[in-house]
Amino acid sequence: MLEKLLSAALALLSVSPVAARQHPDLSGTLQADSTAMLVAAYADSLSHARHRVDSVYDSNRSGRLQTKYFRLFMPMVYYSDVTQELLSLPASCGESGYDNPVSDVLLNVYLRHPGFVGGTSRALKESKGSVPVKSDNTYPDTEIADRVTVRQEDAVTAPVDIFVEKPNFWKFSGDYSLQFFQNYVSDNWYKGGESNNSLLTTVTVQANYDNKQKFRWDNKLELRLGFQNTRGDSLHSYRATEDLLRYTGKVGLQASKDWYYTLQLIATTQVMKGLKSNDPTVYSNFLAPLYINPSVGMDYKVNWLKSKITGSIHLAPLAYSLTYVKDKDIAPRFGIEEGKHTKDGFGSEVTVDLTWAFTKDIRWKTRLYGYTTYKRMLVEWENTFTFNVNRYISSNLFLYPRFDDAAVRDDKHGYLQMKEYISLGFSYNF
Repeated sequence: MLEKLLSAALALLSVSPVAARQHPDLSGTLQADSTAMLVAAYADSLSHARHRVDSVYDSNRSGRLQTKYFRLFMPMVYYSDVTQELLSLPASCGESGYDNPVSDVLLNVYLRHPGFVGGTSRALKESKGSVPVKSDNTYPDTEIADRVTVRQEDAVTAPVDIFVEKPNFWKFSGDYSLQFFQNYVSDNWYKGGESNNSLLTTVTVQANYDNKQKFRWDNKLELRLGFQNTRGDSLHSYRATEDLLRYTGKVGLQASKDWYYTLQLIATTQVMKGLKSNDPTVYSNFLAPLYINPSVGMDYKVNWLKSKITGSIHLAPLAYSLTYVKDKDIAPRFGIEEGKHTKDGFGSEVTVDLTWAFTKDIRWKTRLYGYTTYKRMLVEWENTFTFNVNRYISSNLFLYPRFDDAAVRDDKHGYLQMKEYISLGFSYNF
């Protein structure tokens, strides 16, 4: 009875053209209620039928496994006997003997949904029961790691020492130069003159701290020292022609991208005695004078023309100036009252310190310093033009005008002072 009920339900649901041809009156006789009843009966018996297909043998005494409905629960493949059964003719008559509702369902799938068919019955036999399944989804091959069973000892991770290097916020740089001059003039040279030998060394060292969190501390130490020996100077075997020792320090707190609130300190003195040819007078000496200039203001970091012009501009509305001379005898030459060592005052200050690299081998370093108490003024403008011959040989042109109305006025030049030299020699940058 169950077999007949399933056959009728499958034939009705498949709505196969073949089935309609074999049973032309089926669609006309079944009513809506009968259809619903058959579908419900078919759905209720599917689970029971599947168990029977898997493990129950046919009730007849042949002992064969009933495979009539087994094909409905297996992955869909093409069975050649379905079409053979449809197209074959009985030997006794001229009409088809086809009357199998299960084959009717399979044929309906072959005709209307060929994409569901994943193989053939011949391939099924050759694979000895392994049925290929066609799917539109593509899955990656199984990774080799998924096939390896993780052992307990593999899951244990040994401790690893992690070393975190502390960032270095310091940046060091500098340049050195050592240059020589030699000039020989014979005693009977028709224009006169005298022989001389000169030596000039310059050292600049910078150590700058920047923690990338709005705090900067810049330090720069400069040394320029030059000597000259002339036959015409009978009092001195050599004299200092260039003498500068200067420290510039800045502590800044970032206000915006390029501006910093800055406390600046400049300390300037010299190393050797300041002398003139055939003159025993000492015009200057170590700590005579010593200039100390602290100031509070804003600092602007310069980076122009794609980093060709770099440096800083310091504007200080409040600045303090202290001049100290350890030798009282020469103190009046620096505007200090006779018998005293110091003078001081408050005012405003501006410092421009820039480097302009015109090309790889031509560079201009300039420093403009101005200080005023609104009663007196000091302006210094140092310019160094460097021309590199190669990596280690360079030539320098140095121009240094200076204006100081606190010094003793000269009858010819007034308060304006000037220094200039050209040099050629060894140089090294890092």
